[in-house]
Amino acid sequence: MTHSEHILLVEDDRGLRELLQEELEAEGYRVSACADAETGVQLLHKQTPDLLVSDLRLPGADGLSLLPALRQCSMPPAVLIITAFGSVQQAVKALQAGADDFLTKPLEMDHFLLTVGRLLENRRLRNEVQHYRSLLAVEQFNGIIGQSPAMQQLFHQIRQIASADGPVLVQGESGTGKELVARALHDQSARRDGPYMVVNCGGIPSELMESEFFGHAAGAFTGARNQRAGLFQQADGGTLLLDELGEMPLALQAKLLRVLQDGKLRPVGSDHEMQVDVRIIAATNRNLTEAVADGSFREDLFYRLETFALQVPPLRARGDDVQRLAEFFLTRFNARQQRRIQGFSDAALAALQRYAFPGNVRELQNAVERAATFCDTTLIEVRHLPQRIVEHPTEQPAMPLAEATPTLPGDGEAGDLPSLETVQRNYIHQVLQATGGNKRRAADILGITRRTLYRWLE
Repeated sequence: MTHSEHILLVEDDRGLRELLQEELEAEGYRVSACADAETGVQLLHKQTPDLLVSDLRLPGADGLSLLPALRQCSMPPAVLIITAFGSVQQAVKALQAGADDFLTKPLEMDHFLLTVGRLLENRRLRNEVQHYRSLLAVEQFNGIIGQSPAMQQLFHQIRQIASADGPVLVQGESGTGKELVARALHDQSARRDGPYMVVNCGGIPSELMESEFFGHAAGAFTGARNQRAGLFQQADGGTLLLDELGEMPLALQAKLLRVLQDGKLRPVGSDHEMQVDVRIIAATNRNLTEAVADGSFREDLFYRLETFALQVPPLRARGDDVQRLAEFFLTRFNARQQRRIQGFSDAALAALQRYAFPGNVRELQNAVERAATFCDTTLIEVRHLPQRIVEHPTEQPAMPLAEATPTLPGDGEAGDLPSLETVQRNYIHQVLQATGGNKRRAADILGITRRTLYRWLE
């Protein structure tokens, strides 16, 4: 029989300690053993066990002195007290202090092992219930988890904007959950019973975009045998999310502006305009102000969309939401994979809290699923986490280019300063070097799509 549970055994009788350790290890448990309470406390600080088995009478301090140290653990172990001086009063004292059960010496080994198994199973079930209760208790807003002030402010803004009917611009870094925000806007609006359509502007070939958005008449181009309704017609009466709006070609931006202004569009190859009633939500991780400045995005369209603008905060600005999200993803993983991982060790949670998560919630979800997949214990430990989280705890996301400009030699006169193009090129290569040439991760850090990164590299 094999078990993944870890047991801390504190017993000053060397012969009994070695016997119990041998029997427990024969059952497949991982056992750490010591002879006194002081060493036991030190071991508890290093790693939280699943079960503490301690003698009541120990050198220097009794076994109950270990219990206060357990309160510092995020998931306290079960506690079994054993003693040769059994009495009702001692049993009551141990249970009141926090022990789960009490056995007297001499121990009957089969009874001891059954008690150990029962306490561990009870702990597993108790922790599972706590996990599910914590999921119910986590404040969610239309499926978005967040109790941090930054997210509470965002939820308040969504409620206010949802009741309006103008276009909405949702901005934020890659992986922050912009599509969830867009869905919440739709579900909170009067259009909630209408269609909700999503299109990735960066995933449609430019030559097919106009037909995809506005539809086409039969015979409009080679292969167009039948009339086809575009996304705007399909979303009539509802909401259309334009994801990665910054990747939309300028020519199509002009036609989008027309639809936003008067609700009219003309299918490709048609002589007639048609009226649609669609609320547009645009999402992007690009800085559209810079895109307007470099001429890749229409200024009039930007100001039309900016009427209602939402900024989704990065995960590093959300405090304890990191732990809430990690536990949510772990519980969902357990349900899907039929696993019984009970949570995270204190050290693992601390490592997650220290990491900056340039890939935001999406990166956290992937990290938890990877850690859970390789987890061979009841808790996810630091060793199960991706190396980048452990090795780069102070990693920071990409700074705006102006902040990333290196310190320059000289007296700071204008002639000493590099051009914006030079700074941008150098910074892109710096990010690529830091990511080992991983263009997907580099694009996430830079806040652009891979398509844009390839264009810049060319």
